[in-house]
Amino acid sequence: MPISKKMQDGINQQIVNELFSSNAYLAIAGYMDSQGLKVLAAHYLEQSAEERTHAMKLLHYLLDVGASLSIGAIPEPQNKFKSVEEAVKSALDQEEIVTTQINDLMGLAHTQKDYATVSFLQWFVDEQVEEISTASELLQLVRLAGSERILLVEDRLMKTGTAPLATKEP
Repeated sequence: MPISKKMQDGINQQIVNELFSSNAYLAIAGYMDSQGLKVLAAHYLEQSAEERTHAMKLLHYLLDVGASLSIGAIPEPQNKFKSVEEAVKSALDQEEIVTTQINDLMGLAHTQKDYATVSFLQWFVDEQVEEISTASELLQLVRLAGSERILLVEDRLMKTGTAPLATKEP
């Protein structure tokens, strides 16, 4: 089941985008660790691994539909942060960018009546709702705690597991 060259190129670019996100989360994890915030560091290491998994999911889809894989250069993420809040905000900003990228791919798939790709991309659309929600909630917690009480955020994360807030299973 072939996909168009434009869709192939878009998915190849999204692989790069997901790998960039993975590296951005690694940079945030490193910052959190340097601040002694081990729980936040672990959260962002987990997020980094999740983004790599997303890239692999896209890669396997390309291979499954017989498309060509072409991974471009991955830009360097932001590596320095002035505060925990800035680092957490950068994660939310990145998720908002990825949401736009996924929506653009979904729009292309619809335009091309590529319903197999529409079906495949629906998982990513749904995932981005969760990602934005989680990143927004964590930023809200960090802002509520303030820099003086950031350890309360760490405590909250420890009590709820590796996700910022309790998981939202149906």
